[in-house]
Amino acid sequence: MIKLKRHPLNPLISPVPQHHWESKYVFNCAVINRDGVFHMLYRAQGEDMVSRIGYAVSLDGLRFNRFEKPVFTPGSQWELYGVEDPRLTELEGKIYMQYTAYSPQGIRISMASTLDFLRWERYGVIIPDIDNKDAALFPKKIRSRYVMFHRIEPEMYLAYSDDLDSWSKFTSIAGPRPGMWDNLRIGVGAPPVETEYGWLVLYHGVENTPRPTYRLGFMVLDLENPEKVIKRSDEPILEPEEEWEIFGGVPNVVFSDAMVEHEDNYFIYYGAADNHIAVATIEKETVLDWIRS
Repeated sequence: MIKLKRHPLNPLISPVPQHHWESKYVFNCAVINRDGVFHMLYRAQGEDMVSRIGYAVSLDGLRFNRFEKPVFTPGSQWELYGVEDPRLTELEGKIYMQYTAYSPQGIRISMASTLDFLRWERYGVIIPDIDNKDAALFPKKIRSRYVMFHRIEPEMYLAYSDDLDSWSKFTSIAGPRPGMWDNLRIGVGAPPVETEYGWLVLYHGVENTPRPTYRLGFMVLDLENPEKVIKRSDEPILEPEEEWEIFGGVPNVVFSDAMVEHEDNYFIYYGAADNHIAVATIEKETVLDWIRS
């Protein structure tokens, strides 16, 4: 059984009372490391409870300087209630952000891209006809097609595209497991990381407790056929234990959208009880040993 190790600087980012857009909650973030700089996009809510996306940078992945204003805000009728839970994938020279658009019409997967995290090209809703969330792009094509995770409750799905615009072949790859820590629903966490043994996928699992409990686990998918699950965590690798993970805007939650390779470790950034942003780490060799075993 492998476990993540919380960093002693946690929580890394908390609400700022004097910033109206992030005065109540800061949580689920995407992080990417480019040329030694950690770029974080994070979800925030203020008094109006509309979700916006803030931006922070760091040289060590722990101490972040954040912008005073959001860098991505609602821009259409699909986003009246907010833009939520970003995930970042670098692909073919651009950085793509998958996020959830939330409105009275429901929840939809949307996408935007950027070169500098400040100016965005928006593609809008990319799977229009069904409530859907937890989207993350693979960092390269597989069999000449783009591949994306998504979640049609309660299962994790893949979708395929030739152009990043039109998505098809929705395929369920994993679902809840009765009697286990992920028995209610599951969804992808971070975009997958390629290893020699397969795609390493961080995911969240929800247990059907009086207030649903969110935990994190790993699964490994075949490199050539990511619909094939090679391995999956029997026990969670992180679960709510700290007071600020148990009590908050949504109690009993650790929820991650970001896993970054840094030196010999994976840095896993997570939202805690929808109130704060924290990080936990694990040595890459420990994960590879788990896969090999």
